[in-house]
Amino acid sequence: MTISTLPGLFISHGSPMLAIEPGQIGAAMNRLSINLPRPRAIIVMSAHWESQALEVSTSTRPETWHDFNGFPRELYDIHYPAAGDPILAERLIDMLQQAGLHAHANVLRPRDHGVWMPLLHLYPEADIPIVQISLPIELSAKVIYKIGQVLSILRQEQILLIGSGSITHNLAELSWSDEQANTPHWASTFRNWVVQQLTNDDFEAVLNWQNAPFIRQNHPTLEHLAPLFFAMGTGHRFSVVHSSFSMGSLGMDLYRFD
Repeated sequence: MTISTLPGLFISHGSPMLAIEPGQIGAAMNRLSINLPRPRAIIVMSAHWESQALEVSTSTRPETWHDFNGFPRELYDIHYPAAGDPILAERLIDMLQQAGLHAHANVLRPRDHGVWMPLLHLYPEADIPIVQISLPIELSAKVIYKIGQVLSILRQEQILLIGSGSITHNLAELSWSDEQANTPHWASTFRNWVVQQLTNDDFEAVLNWQNAPFIRQNHPTLEHLAPLFFAMGTGHRFSVVHSSFSMGSLGMDLYRFD
């Protein structure tokens, strides 16, 4: 059997409503999955698993966690029953430990919406094993980038690596009642700056995120940007698969790293 190399991805997963209102990015994810070789496993770092230490889910079949409130009932009826992969998870722990990154097993962690929601549109059959890794809140951008670098070799084994967050994420600034609201200057400027740096192979500039324009307006907290650092570590050739905004300032970009 021929083994194909897969890219690393950064996916802006947006609002939980993406699960039932896929919009432009849902269609883009579906097209991407059709064009990629089928993964034999998927590894995801989600903005919604913040932890003190670096952890890896070793569960055989994590529960689908509806980790949000106040949304339509039909969202809570969605389940994504893809299996885990404890053997691969233990291998990840060993790889990270060998690289000097102290990682621990977590067999109890359910699967948050930063994982299952985009995968609904990438692989709706839920028939590919998934391993989730946590986002340690104390680690720097460069260390999160290193995690992506350590695991990047797995791309050559037909394993898909995903960082799931949002290119912009300030919930207080969203136009919740107007999906087509105009995008503010501070959001488009930040998004365009990130793309320009990555296009110019200046990954260092993005890892020094404190110097980005309008950083605190776009990311009052860093957890939705940090999965980008992980994805950046998985490959050096950057491309934009999809770019759009919803609710004014919520960036819905999808990036590929080869």
